[in-house]
Amino acid sequence: MNSRETDVIVIGAGPVGENVADRTVQGGLETIIIEAELVGGECSYWACDPSKALLRPGHALEAALAVPGAAEAVTGRLDAAAAFARRDVITDGWSDAGQVAWLDSAGIELIRGHGRLSGVREVTVTDAEGEQTVITARHAVAVATGSVAVRPDIPGLAEARAWSSREATSAHEVPDSLAIIGGGVVAAEMATAFASFGSAVTVIARHGLLGGLEPFAGERLVEGLREHGVTVHTDTSTERVDRDEHGVSITTSTGVITAAELLVATGRGPSTQDLGLENIGLEPGAWLDVDDTLRVHGFDWLYGVGDVNHRALLTHQGKYQARAAGDVITARAAGSAVSDEAWGTHVATADHAAVPQVVFTSPEIAAVGLTAREAEQSGLRTRVVDYDLGLLAGSFLHRPGYQGRARAVIDEARRVIVGVTFVGPDVAELVQAATMAVVGEIPLDRLWHAVPAFPTMSEVWLRLLEAYGRP
Repeated sequence: MNSRETDVIVIGAGPVGENVADRTVQGGLETIIIEAELVGGECSYWACDPSKALLRPGHALEAALAVPGAAEAVTGRLDAAAAFARRDVITDGWSDAGQVAWLDSAGIELIRGHGRLSGVREVTVTDAEGEQTVITARHAVAVATGSVAVRPDIPGLAEARAWSSREATSAHEVPDSLAIIGGGVVAAEMATAFASFGSAVTVIARHGLLGGLEPFAGERLVEGLREHGVTVHTDTSTERVDRDEHGVSITTSTGVITAAELLVATGRGPSTQDLGLENIGLEPGAWLDVDDTLRVHGFDWLYGVGDVNHRALLTHQGKYQARAAGDVITARAAGSAVSDEAWGTHVATADHAAVPQVVFTSPEIAAVGLTAREAEQSGLRTRVVDYDLGLLAGSFLHRPGYQGRARAVIDEARRVIVGVTFVGPDVAELVQAATMAVVGEIPLDRLWHAVPAFPTMSEVWLRLLEAYGRP
């Protein structure tokens, strides 16, 4: 057994772990990063990047077909094989050589193997040959192991060889039919992608779709999926799954559904089951409970960053946390002052009420901040303003018959926007301006002076203000 010492240990070399390590190295701390799979993590190989690569061809084709002049130039159907090939390029064929080269260039040492917490500031790494190395951190250990797909306890499911999101995003063939259990982002996006490839898709959701967003977003998504040929069953529970030589049979509360393949997309759990948490008095398989500087409660050396802390299961939010965590580890190591007040340098304040997200379905959904219900439940006195995106001059140019909706949730006491939701084709790029308005707490009176260029979709900001009314 070998032993090592370093300043900082990061367990998990996905985007979150990479960003923690990059910040600590930039701060002058020797850092070792540990990875059991591929450097670059879930997002690079089985989630964000490959899923968007599969979704983009359908979006591009739909946009072209919606515009006279372009529509006449389009011949043939979407080429799924070409889409899969492009996805393979984007994932580098599931090779992490490029990511490893970046670690080298950044001065971050990589140790491959499975890392487990084995004591105070101590991690034991077991490599592929079974050789162990015990590494002790002088200052901090950051856990950035992310999350894993969770499968519900449905009779027959374990034997049905169902897909998780990994199998869906790495597929090289389009099944004739695909059933999807789940009503969240993964279920909605994969339904969109595989329907665009010609698969007969059926979605089975216990409740509605995208329950964490404004209700109209999920309702419009159901309509959009059905318009693209997807069968959607809401308020439907799955009671049993069986597989035979013909495919899968799913017994639900409303009937039996058959399909060639089954994707289970019912949520994520913490990747902490085999992390050695029991060795430091924590529960294996539990989320890590952290403060706003991402330090695990009860420890002065342990940090939980990204999905593993269950604050906001989004790659961009995890990277935001990583920047804060890396900087605060560096500051504490140097004995420097820590800015732990809201919106300070070393805290992840945005996790609470300013998280942006995009669902790359058809229509797209983009949102940031609080929903109307969340704002009301938080005790704010609010006013909700809606606007039909189809009335914008920019939408007329985008495509005939544009259908979309925008909502702003306004804190009446402070006269600032606390939440925004957009639903419609290509609304993803609108969310950053909304995020700035929410994070910056820009007064409505000042927003009147943020003049949108004409004719663009950003004119929605002027229209929302007009609907709210001048002071």
